Amino acid sequence: MPGRELRVLGISGSLRRDSYNSRLLELASLHLPGTAEYRRYAGLKAVPPFDEDDEVPPYPAAVADLREQIRWADGLLVSTPEYNASVPGQLKNAVDWASRPVASAALRGKAVAVVGASTSAFGAVWAQAHLRAAFGAAGARVIDRELAVAMADEQLATEGGLADPDLAAQLGEVVDALVAELRLESRLRAEREASATDPRVRAG
Repeated sequence: MPGRELRVLGISGSLRRDSYNSRLLELASLHLPGTAEYRRYAGLKAVPPFDEDDEVPPYPAAVADLREQIRWADGLLVSTPEYNASVPGQLKNAVDWASRPVASAALRGKAVAVVGASTSAFGAVWAQAHLRAAFGAAGARVIDRELAVAMADEQLATEGGLADPDLAAQLGEVVDALVAELRLESRLRAEREASATDPRVRAG
């Protein structure tokens, strides 16, 4: 964004220490431009179950931190596994918290790119579809690109990256699409701010 670095928050939907999705997320972050600031969100496990009774200040500390981290970022890069043909509960729960309150939700207007990996032959395609829908309903701007990494135990078996170079290229394209969206947003915001301060525009 103007005057500062591009900021991207990475969120893995898996809590497992050696998660394939966490590894995929780190590989995705390598495709960000060198001027970008990347931060990995690590508080997913601490976020309590969504409860409307808790929607009054002071919010639970983990919820406040989640919202603050999302607001810090210009865009989100999210990698999800697939549990029982859908989004892991802890990840959907975080989306629910970040979608409230509606008028000032942390996710409102936020650009989000979604990828996913699974040891199945389908590569978390259902989970990605459900997660993209949830983000859209929460008011986020979901990037129209995705990547489903099937047989993740084979594709991400080493620290060197994805075994299939075509998948590696597609991962880069998803990140490029997110960066392009953020740069477009930055340019449009700068133009609006310039118009608002231009005396010729105010004079009509």
